Amino acid sequence: MHKKLTLTFFLIFPIFSFFLSLCVGAYHIPLPAIVKMIVAKILEVVTFGKVSLELGYPSTYETILFQIRLPRVITAMLVGSALAVAGAVLQATFRNPLVDAYIVGISAGAAFGAALAFGFLPASIEVMAFVFSMVAMFLTYTLAKIGGKVTTISLILAGIIVNAFFSALTSMLKFLMEHEKLAGVVYWLMGSFANADWNVVSRITIPIALGCFVTYLMRWYLNVLSMGEEAQIFGVDVGKMRFIYISLVSFMTAVAVAHCGIIGWVGLIMPHIVRMAFGPDHKMLIPLSIAIGAGFMVLADDVARAATTFEIPIGIVTTILGIPFFVYLLRKTGGGEWNV
Repeated sequence: MHKKLTLTFFLIFPIFSFFLSLCVGAYHIPLPAIVKMIVAKILEVVTFGKVSLELGYPSTYETILFQIRLPRVITAMLVGSALAVAGAVLQATFRNPLVDAYIVGISAGAAFGAALAFGFLPASIEVMAFVFSMVAMFLTYTLAKIGGKVTTISLILAGIIVNAFFSALTSMLKFLMEHEKLAGVVYWLMGSFANADWNVVSRITIPIALGCFVTYLMRWYLNVLSMGEEAQIFGVDVGKMRFIYISLVSFMTAVAVAHCGIIGWVGLIMPHIVRMAFGPDHKMLIPLSIAIGAGFMVLADDVARAATTFEIPIGIVTTILGIPFFVYLLRKTGGGEWNV
């Protein structure tokens, strides 16, 4: 009974967060108006404009909802899902409860690649972000491998080193960058959905949805990899599967970072919340991480844009929320390996 209630909450949470976020803002829009406008838009699209509802609401409502809030909320949910899945995959792949794309340096590498393309190279921001996220993960894993083993402490320390390295390189880029681009890059690096629009939604939806779907299809391998070297008993090529999963994680993280900047700790917190409620089976862990990651991200974005008269970068909000949880996990695991 308890698990059924928890599962119901996990499934309702992103829906609740979605509609709440559409209401929240400097200009309040009532929930009935939002529901009616969304239904009217769906009918209009499905019937190719032949059926339209008389709304009776100010035109300002529709402009704010469809041009500003809806694309922003969808972007936040997609990014939250991608980062939560990335964290779940990395924790299983390395049998390490204290890692996510932010901690092991993938986000910092992707940010450097995106900033390099944005400020200096006529190259795709997404491609450069992906390339350097892979480079960052390779460096972290290589540095952490001591005596043929990757321990919790060595991976975290290696992640700190790689994070510092790419952060320094990004700072150098900012120092050399033209002043017109500098302000935008500095704000973007702290994480923000302020620039989210339908163009961003169209660019990230397929890559993130595809990454999450492929990860779910391969969930059995995550269960096996979380057993460590015993995975070889089941005929699993551990090195090959790690490479595939690291590529998937780097791909999704690069897409998120390229459009929204660095947003940390989501991949660390969300999978653990699901794991504490339902256990380590990735059949439940992956889809529920997607759901709760999406819901959490839009609520964090609500805080970022509505808590004060100015917008706080979302990366600051998620970091403030994530650090206490990280301390809790560190105390719980005692700094050693944990079978995730």
